[in-house]
Amino acid sequence: MTTSAPSARHGLDDLRQLMKRLRAPEGGCPWDRQQTYASILPHTLEEAYEVADAIERQDFMQLKDELGDLLFQVIFYAQMAAEEQRFDLDDIIDNLVAKLLRRHPHVFPDGTLASDAVTDPLPEAEIKQRWEEIKAEERAEKGAVSSVLDDVPHALPALNRAHKLQKRAASVGFDWFEWMPVRQKLLEELDEIDEARALGDQDAMEDELGDVLFSCVNLARHLKIDPDKALRRANNKFERRFRRVEQLAEAGHINMQGSSLEVLDQLWDQAKQEGL
Repeated sequence: MTTSAPSARHGLDDLRQLMKRLRAPEGGCPWDRQQTYASILPHTLEEAYEVADAIERQDFMQLKDELGDLLFQVIFYAQMAAEEQRFDLDDIIDNLVAKLLRRHPHVFPDGTLASDAVTDPLPEAEIKQRWEEIKAEERAEKGAVSSVLDDVPHALPALNRAHKLQKRAASVGFDWFEWMPVRQKLLEELDEIDEARALGDQDAMEDELGDVLFSCVNLARHLKIDPDKALRRANNKFERRFRRVEQLAEAGHINMQGSSLEVLDQLWDQAKQEGL
C-alpha cells in the first residue's frame, strides 16, 4: 500500500495567481469579473466584522478562516488596481512597510529593517506622541491640511468615527484632563433631551440624542474603554438574557405579547439572577 505525499502548502503567490484566474477574461469567474471597488466594499466590511466576532468569541479556528477571507479582499482590490495599471500588491506591501518603518523610529532608528535594536526604550507616552507627530507630518505632505480632522473617513461606522474625531482633537490639546467633567457633560446632554421632548421638537430630540451618544463615546475614551466593543458586549448580554426570557415564558406557558411589563420584568430578573 502506498501513501501519497502531502500536498505542498499554498502561499501568497498561489493566492495572487488564483485571483488572476478568477478575473481572467477567458475562463474566469463571471461574478468575479464583474465586480468593482464599490461592489466589493460591503463584503470587506462584513469580513472585518466577522474577524472581530471570532476574536471576541476566542474562536481561533474560525479566526483563521475569517482572516483568510479578509486577506482575499485585499488581494481582490490589488488585482483590480493592477488591471487598471494603478498599483499592485507589491506596491501595497512596499508602501506599508515603508510607512511602518517611518512610524517606528524607536524600533528602527535608521528607518530600515536592518536597523540595530534600540537598547534604551522610550517611555510609552513619548512613543505615542511621536507617532501622532509623524502621522501629522504625513498628512501635511499629502497636500494642504486645514484641520487635523481632514482625513477621518466619513464611511466609518458612526461610533468609530466619533471616537476617532475625539482622539484627533485631543492630539492637539482639545480635551478634558479627566473623566468627571465628561460625565457631567453627559448628564447635561440628557437634560437637554428632556427639554426638547417637553417642547415636542423631534428634530431637536434627534440632535440632542446625537450629543448624548457622542458624549458616551467621549466618556468611554476617557475610561480607556473601546465604545464599539462595549456596545457589542451589551448587545450580546441582551441577546442571552432575552433568549432566556423566551425560554422561561414558553416553559411557563406565558404569552409574551399578551403579558404585562411587570410579568416580563420578572422573567428578565430571573435571567439576570442566573448569571446571563
